[in-house]
Amino acid sequence: MNASAVESVTRAEYCVIACAEAWRGDGEILASPMGAVPSVGARLARRTFAPELLLTDGEATLVGPDGEAEGWLPYRRHLALVTGGRRHVMMGASQIDRFGNQNISCIGDWEQPAHQLLGVRGAPVNTLNNPVSYWIPRHSPRVFVERVDMICGVGHDSARAAGPSATRFHRIPRVVSDLGVFDFATPDRSMRLASLHPGVTVDQVREATGFALTVPSDVPYTRAPSPAELALIREVIDPARTRDREVRA
Repeated sequence: MNASAVESVTRAEYCVIACAEAWRGDGEILASPMGAVPSVGARLARRTFAPELLLTDGEATLVGPDGEAEGWLPYRRHLALVTGGRRHVMMGASQIDRFGNQNISCIGDWEQPAHQLLGVRGAPVNTLNNPVSYWIPRHSPRVFVERVDMICGVGHDSARAAGPSATRFHRIPRVVSDLGVFDFATPDRSMRLASLHPGVTVDQVREATGFALTVPSDVPYTRAPSPAELALIREVIDPARTRDREVRA
C-alpha cells in the first residue's frame, strides 16, 4: 500500500479504525459488533493488535478473522460470558444522551409513541453485565439528545442511581459516530469529545449534538490506519466495501 493510498483514507475507514480501537486491551473477550463498520473493525482488531479476541458468527460458532469456524459456543456458555463481564458489545442507538443512556425502543411517550422502533431487546442486560460501546453512523441532534425518550441501554447516571449491583460490570468505553469518537472521561461521567475524524470541525460536532458536550482545549484527530491496516480493510476484510453503505462522507 503506497503513501497516496494512505492519504486517500475515507471517512468510513477512519470509523473502522475508531471501532477497532474499542476492543484494544480487552484480552480474551467475546466481541459482539452490530453493523458493518463495527464488524470490519472487530475483525481488523483480531488480525492486528488483539489476536486473543473471540469472534462469533452471530449464533453459536466461534470464528477466526477469515470467518472459518474455530470453536463452538453453546448458549449457556454465551450467557455466562454476558453476565460475567466477558463480552464487549458495540450496539447502535436511535437516541443517546449525555450520560450514555441509549434508546432503541420508541420515539415519544412509550404509552403512545410517535414511532415504534426495535424494542428494548437485550440492551439493559448488555449494559449492566458487560462493556457496551456504540456505533452511530448519522450524527445528528435527533440522535444525540438531551434526554432519551426511553432508557434501553443504561447510562452512567442511571447505573449510579441503581446502586452497586448495577455498576459492577457497567462500562461504556466509547461512542463512535461518523463525526468523531466520544468517551465519558469527565468528573460526572458525561460525554466528552475524544477525537475528530479528519475533515470534521468542533463546531460541526457541536451543531450536530443536542446537548452541551465537553470539549477539551486540544482535540486530536482519530488515528489513521497504517498501510498494512488499510490493505487488510480494502483487500482482505471488506473488499465489497460494505463500510461505505453506512458512512457516506
